[in-house]
Amino acid sequence: MDVEEGIRRKFQALRSRFDERTRRLWAAAEAEDLGRGGPAVVARATGMSLQTIAAGRRELAGEVDGGAGDDLPRVREPGGGRKRATDLDPTLKADLERLVEPVTRGDPETPLRWTCKSLRRLAAELNDQGHKTSHRMVGELLREAGYSLQANSKTLEGGDHPDRNAQFGHIGRRVQRQMAAGNPVISVDAKKKELVGNFKNPGRERRPKGSPEKVRVYDFVIPELGRATPYGVYDLARNEAWVSLGVDHDTAAFAVETIRRWWKTMGQEAYPHAKSLLITADGGGSNGSRLRLWKIELQKLADELGFPIHVSHFPPGTSKWNKIEHRLFAFISQNWRGKPLVSHEVIVNLIAATTTKSGLVVRSEVDQASYPKGIKISDEELAEVKLKEHKFHGEWNYTIAPSAG
Repeated sequence: MDVEEGIRRKFQALRSRFDERTRRLWAAAEAEDLGRGGPAVVARATGMSLQTIAAGRRELAGEVDGGAGDDLPRVREPGGGRKRATDLDPTLKADLERLVEPVTRGDPETPLRWTCKSLRRLAAELNDQGHKTSHRMVGELLREAGYSLQANSKTLEGGDHPDRNAQFGHIGRRVQRQMAAGNPVISVDAKKKELVGNFKNPGRERRPKGSPEKVRVYDFVIPELGRATPYGVYDLARNEAWVSLGVDHDTAAFAVETIRRWWKTMGQEAYPHAKSLLITADGGGSNGSRLRLWKIELQKLADELGFPIHVSHFPPGTSKWNKIEHRLFAFISQNWRGKPLVSHEVIVNLIAATTTKSGLVVRSEVDQASYPKGIKISDEELAEVKLKEHKFHGEWNYTIAPSAG
């Protein structure tokens, strides 16, 4: 734990027991103890201003009297003092999230989010919108929301497309419009294939001391169990998800069948008046933007739903920042860490038992169907798809309308 985080935790634990003067003096003492740069560290950790910490240091040095006598320091009346920025400006936090979300990135193995926009730039954009805030307040709000500024990490899968950020913004705007209209928005992807059987699974679980669960030494596929592919559908608005555990190939037919099962079991009830569906997906894999079978299967689904399906793919090299990665798959990985995935039933139960503090709900089942690879789609078949490419990067953004529409 770094120094700043340690001070932040102490402050959160003690702040309710401090009055105004005690809080100021405690912060000053912490700053003095840290030495050079101490006031800045304490200010970031507590949200107190440098002027307040400086005043506390002067009091500690005996330069001023901090209250009405040493035994009875002045304390403001309940509700007194400067109001928190979010109390004075209720839309500040929501507008900050909207600025950050279109370019938000996240490591798929952790729920922590991070953003590349600087605090001063975010504060300037908020002030341009009519808010009154500072980079320090923006930093505090982002920390509370689970964001942090992090160093580079090798997660990029490809080159940096020049329109990457523009596509992020485009997706963000489409998602907002779709949600505002009360229509569903889902993020889809396949998690990596898992060996089924008593194989070692990274992580630890609590067991009686000296009795770890015994697993196989070598990771050779057990023929009768094989591998399993979890394909997920995450509902951005409702924080709910459906995961099909495929036992055959990860194909476009499997991907769209999973979306179909989500709609029949969860989506249809949640959105009885839906007029369209927006899918955000990676640019490759079984839901790839160039995959003909993906579009053929989506046409079948649109015909069944009776309304259009909008699709937006993430640009090359950014698939790991799909919402489903860090809002669903990361927590599934945490939930089953250290537990051998000995059967399909165990995997499904572990997936369905995944929860978060924000109230994530997950349903899951095994998909026993066969999905053969290598299906060829002719130009004539593709031409039958009622696909309309959008003006901005039509290869990434398009709509498939029902055939009868």
